[in-house]
Amino acid sequence: MKILVTGGCGYTGVMLVNELLNLGHDVVVVDVQWFGNTLKNHKNLTVHKMDIRDTGEIPLQDIEIIYHLANVANDPSVDLNPTLSWEINVLAAQQFAEAAIRAGVKRFIYASSGSVYGVQDEEKVTENLPLVPISVYNKTKMVAERVLLSYAQEMEIFAVRPATVCGVSPRQRLDVAVNMLTLQALENGEITVFGGEQTRPNIHIKDLVRVYIHLLDTTADSGVYNAGFENLSISEIAMRVQQAVPCKITVTDSNDPRSYRLCSDKLLATGFEPEHSVAEAMMDLQDAFSKGMIRDHPQCHNVKWMKENSQDEQPQ
Repeated sequence: MKILVTGGCGYTGVMLVNELLNLGHDVVVVDVQWFGNTLKNHKNLTVHKMDIRDTGEIPLQDIEIIYHLANVANDPSVDLNPTLSWEINVLAAQQFAEAAIRAGVKRFIYASSGSVYGVQDEEKVTENLPLVPISVYNKTKMVAERVLLSYAQEMEIFAVRPATVCGVSPRQRLDVAVNMLTLQALENGEITVFGGEQTRPNIHIKDLVRVYIHLLDTTADSGVYNAGFENLSISEIAMRVQQAVPCKITVTDSNDPRSYRLCSDKLLATGFEPEHSVAEAMMDLQDAFSKGMIRDHPQCHNVKWMKENSQDEQPQ
């Protein structure tokens, strides 16, 4: 099968591309390579360094499935340039979907975000609850979902709302909760918790890749699917890190009110079962750190890297 992955050089994208290649697929990657390209040469892999906004240049001939992961990711990154973020996260997504339909693409799998729920008190946050986005990033994801789902009569649309991702990747991110706190413990022997009572859902990066692979050929109905299996408060994450890596925990105030729990029963009902955990992600990070594979670098932090480089291109 010939598959196109936008953002295929990103944190999750590179892991997804490698797994698709392992399964024998022909893969085309479109990525501006804001954070570089760690993909290795492969006879079934073609990589195009290009901006997702250049929709007319994206090679769609014979593409059967699209994974659309390219976006300006997380709240602080979007806040650096909201106009650019709306262009990439929403307008480009719409134009890309229309081009995909014209090219005869059968299935379009979109990486949304569990953060579209905003602040939710419900014990089980399911896909049918109202969305209450509280940041520009959340809003771009919500609007992009609605735009893409409007094409559901012309192409199968799957919108995945992942929890906060954790674990090791060739394109490492250290600005997400589990990864950030684990590295702080390893490097400094101390971690700083902002707030702590906010609940966040989490998913191991390997399981998120497995979700995307599962949706490649599932016969389940298209639509929106939550993907998160461990709902933990920030304080709980910190204590788990402390158990794995002895360290001091310092708590300080936070102005981030986001707090929600994902319920992924709809995804589980399609036959998907998670195989990895937050604890495993912490162990993987610890192992990679001990081997010198992970070090704190601005390139591992979206905002730091964007501030140090031009924002006129598309981060993944």
